[in-house]
Amino acid sequence: MSDSPPKNAATPQDDMRLEGSALGKLEHAVHGFFTRAQGTSEGIYRGLNCGAGSNDKPEHVRENRKRVAQNLGLGADKLLSVHQIHSPNTVYVDQPWALGKGPQADAMVTDQPGIGLGILTADCTPVLLADGERAIIGAAHAGWKGAVGGVLESVVAQMVSRGAKRASIVATIGPTISQSNYEVGQDFREQFLAKDPTSQKWFEPGEKEAHFQFNLPGFVAERLEQLGVGTVENMDLCTYADENRFFSYRRTTHRAQSDYGRGISVITLPK
Repeated sequence: MSDSPPKNAATPQDDMRLEGSALGKLEHAVHGFFTRAQGTSEGIYRGLNCGAGSNDKPEHVRENRKRVAQNLGLGADKLLSVHQIHSPNTVYVDQPWALGKGPQADAMVTDQPGIGLGILTADCTPVLLADGERAIIGAAHAGWKGAVGGVLESVVAQMVSRGAKRASIVATIGPTISQSNYEVGQDFREQFLAKDPTSQKWFEPGEKEAHFQFNLPGFVAERLEQLGVGTVENMDLCTYADENRFFSYRRTTHRAQSDYGRGISVITLPK
């Protein structure tokens, strides 16, 4: 049975990097949910913007990613991220690729040491996973489309195909937009319920007529539990509410800004 998702399960390694409490207990895997601290980007990208798909200066993004890699004991060329498309696609990683040359996918799995699996988010849910007994790790980008579309099922299945046991998997839900800040309309709710009729409980009436507050991390946690993942923890950190530490697409949209930075969440098997 899955553990109840603990609240505020964040352990600060420094102001740059947060850890989940359950994943942090594993000796064979290292991970981090990175904040905006100690970055080189400026303006609307202020801080540790790691998104090559943003319009930030490329040299700033490269330096930020280098700092993340160094924090985790990785070479800069070993910190990988995919071209995220809100899909259920998971790729197995056995060798690095150049920045911006990753495959179109929204999750990665590896059993190779020295490779960092990086997920970029700015409100969507980053999920980092590791088998508690075996050297198999995964990382998933679970926005609402990916979560309802099967990305969690896909990443867990890929881990199992490599030898992981569902009951041994530890999954941590990192900083993501909270229910109180995720207002959606009637069309969104109907579209979502058409894909998953059992998810009605994750919608609460909003202040506006025909609007609702959607609990994305709650939905993600339940999906993981239903998959038989042994430990599921929710760090309960809101990207929208905490501007000092996290980037937020929705916050940027509400301010009519032209672009936004991306935070990175990484897991690796050290050499």
